[in-house]
Amino acid sequence: MRNQLWLEKRLNNIWQLLFPEVEKKNNVIIKFKGKWKNKFGHIKTLKNKDTEIAVNSLFQSSLIPEHIVDLTIAHELIHYSHGFHSPLPKLYSHPHKGGIVTKELKKRGFGNQLNLEKQFVKEEWTKIYIELMKIYKEKRQIIQRDPEISNKKAFKLSNLLRWV
Repeated sequence: MRNQLWLEKRLNNIWQLLFPEVEKKNNVIIKFKGKWKNKFGHIKTLKNKDTEIAVNSLFQSSLIPEHIVDLTIAHELIHYSHGFHSPLPKLYSHPHKGGIVTKELKKRGFGNQLNLEKQFVKEEWTKIYIELMKIYKEKRQIIQRDPEISNKKAFKLSNLLRWV
């Protein structure tokens, strides 16, 4: 089941295995967030100076290959290691300067996953996105029309994606 605990374990495993030299200088929070078509994730600094890594909420679905989730996490960890939205020294003027993220991903063993991601985006992502959003909207409409449902907090994308 792809839930918050699963996502936290993925982050910790990737950090320990593939980024062991990157010091964790602040609290790093990872969560599923948003339902973006054109963005798999992002990293930002919160007001309290914690770092938040957001992974597209649609990635909770098993229709999304795990290597896409892992690559998204690794991509954001590279930004962290380069000093973007982290207390570490900033190494570059721009987070993607000169293709540095792709180069670093390849250096850390993600070359094959990058090729698979390119193929996934080209051949599958749009269809999966449309399917997941259709399911989300249909379930949301059912819940909004049903006066019997008083606890709308129970309606979450993560609950819907369990059915997919």
